[in-house]
Amino acid sequence: MFSRPSLCGTVGKLCRCGTSTTGAAAAGGTTTSPAVSALALCEARRYHEVVGDIICPSQVRGIDHIRDPRLNKGLAFTLEERQVLGIHGLQPARFKTQEEQLQLCKIAVNRYTEPLNKYLYLSDLHDRNERLFFRFLSENIEDLMPIVYTPTVGLACQRFGLIYRRPHGLFVTFNDRGHIFDVMKNWPEPNVRAICVTDGERILGLGDLGACGMGIPVGKLALYTALAGIKPHQCLPIVVDVGTNNIDLLEDPLYVGLRQKRVVGREYDDFIDEFMEAVVKRYGQNTLIQFEDFGNHNAFRFLDKYRNNYCTFNDDIQGTAAVAVAGLYASKRITGKSFKDYTFLFAGAGEAAIGIADLVVKAMVAEGVPIEEAYHKIYMVDIDGLLTTTRKVGSLDGHKVNYAKDVEPMADLEQIVSTIKPNVLIGASACAGLFTPKILRTMADNNERPVIFALSNPTSKAECTADEAYQNTDARVIFSSGSPFPPVVVGDKTYYPGQGNNAYIFPGVGLGVICTGTHHIPDDMFLIAAQELANFTEATDIERGSLYPPLASIRDVSMNIAIGVTKCAYDKGLASTYPEPQDKRKWLEDQLYNFNYECSMPVTWTWPRMPYIKTRELVPTKLYGKKKNEEIL
Repeated sequence: MFSRPSLCGTVGKLCRCGTSTTGAAAAGGTTTSPAVSALALCEARRYHEVVGDIICPSQVRGIDHIRDPRLNKGLAFTLEERQVLGIHGLQPARFKTQEEQLQLCKIAVNRYTEPLNKYLYLSDLHDRNERLFFRFLSENIEDLMPIVYTPTVGLACQRFGLIYRRPHGLFVTFNDRGHIFDVMKNWPEPNVRAICVTDGERILGLGDLGACGMGIPVGKLALYTALAGIKPHQCLPIVVDVGTNNIDLLEDPLYVGLRQKRVVGREYDDFIDEFMEAVVKRYGQNTLIQFEDFGNHNAFRFLDKYRNNYCTFNDDIQGTAAVAVAGLYASKRITGKSFKDYTFLFAGAGEAAIGIADLVVKAMVAEGVPIEEAYHKIYMVDIDGLLTTTRKVGSLDGHKVNYAKDVEPMADLEQIVSTIKPNVLIGASACAGLFTPKILRTMADNNERPVIFALSNPTSKAECTADEAYQNTDARVIFSSGSPFPPVVVGDKTYYPGQGNNAYIFPGVGLGVICTGTHHIPDDMFLIAAQELANFTEATDIERGSLYPPLASIRDVSMNIAIGVTKCAYDKGLASTYPEPQDKRKWLEDQLYNFNYECSMPVTWTWPRMPYIKTRELVPTKLYGKKKNEEIL
């Protein structure tokens, strides 16, 4: 990312001189003086290492302003900037505004028909012109979010070995154990505030992709900046590479990660412990660590293990839960029911389903429902069927125990739906087509307005499509999905199904946590985020078939969530930034990233005219040698 200019002029001669005289000294010749050697060594180590959000123009010269994506403005450099910075003549004579560049970007990306090609264009733009990339993404989020994030990012991860060009994050391998802090020091930014980390074991619904999962934290943190205005230099994507159990990847000549089976057990846990300690040692206790796409068996363990000792959350558990509960809050405006009137059935009992169920319980308790009754309202199905108390000991691991029911075991989902008669059916199974037409029709027969969420992503893993949901329920369904679906026409009406995308949640939560310096992130913050998102959904959105506001308003949603998280942090004594701001919106806005180009010229200022003061006559200073009587003039 950073250029290393060659030495030239006197300094270059000194370095070359120092090299040659070293050989001469070995042959009995003269040696270079220590001062010259020190200067030569110092200059030999000089390279462009500009870090942070505020870059002093005097630190870099010439072509570095074009090579560094944080400094580059392309043809938007003014004539004065080109001349002063030493890049005049390195670009064509045309001068463009950022708005003209944005128009060109839109034309360029629309030339591609394949989503992966659009992804590659945006990645290249990110590498060339950071500020233009983030403004383009921020202002065209409806069109570009499916490219930089789900579903296209899944394909990018699958093709990662082929499309990898330059680093956008850190790869910390199991071979680095004992030296993870040294690896962390190699990242040039000293002020990292948010880290998104994955071990690549469960990338979306695609399974174990190992080190190729880097596309996920890169995409997540790009949305941190585009949607919440978190400064990009404060974000660090990381893959902890402990191997992969994907045989196809291990045999793939293009695979970029460790070619070994996954490390498990005590060694794996110790490695993650060392990683967490290295993050705090390098960047501080308040560094936000977002866990992403870890395996189900590790996700809850790490959340429970680290949540009270680090500033951390798991987006697959808590972020997914918040966006789903926001959709459920919005659905109450259609059904006229409260949560205590709902019976929930979850198809899938992984981290997403458990996370949603846990937050639903918290929401019901907030409405005055006893916690035992709240758990009783929720049924769950995994690969072996309905969770029941009669299962073998050990088969109900972790949080599943809370949702096991004292009923007859059932394995067929159609039978379970017919027997339980749920009001809400939520899919988080990554099993395409699980919600059959018969199941959808049964939901419609049992409910005037059935609530059906098909949350698995990417699109190829969804339990049903939006079209199937509307067609098999006479368009009475209240539908949400985890991946985008096209509009559905039923009769003379067009429905625009809403996407329950985590991107509604985690950028705003991240902004509030980072700005307040929160030490730990309680579930209350995600319930607040869900309520803020639901409040942003208008009647017109619901009328057109969406439980969520348009993606075009997602930056406003993120700000409202950040304000709610900020209030929660101060109310609960979790914030470390004091004094508490009175106008929290303005306080947050003052800390946001500026998407517009800034002046590249060094800051200059004038001094007042110096008054004339007559000075005394200059008299030579007398110095003394070893003896006082030896004067030296």
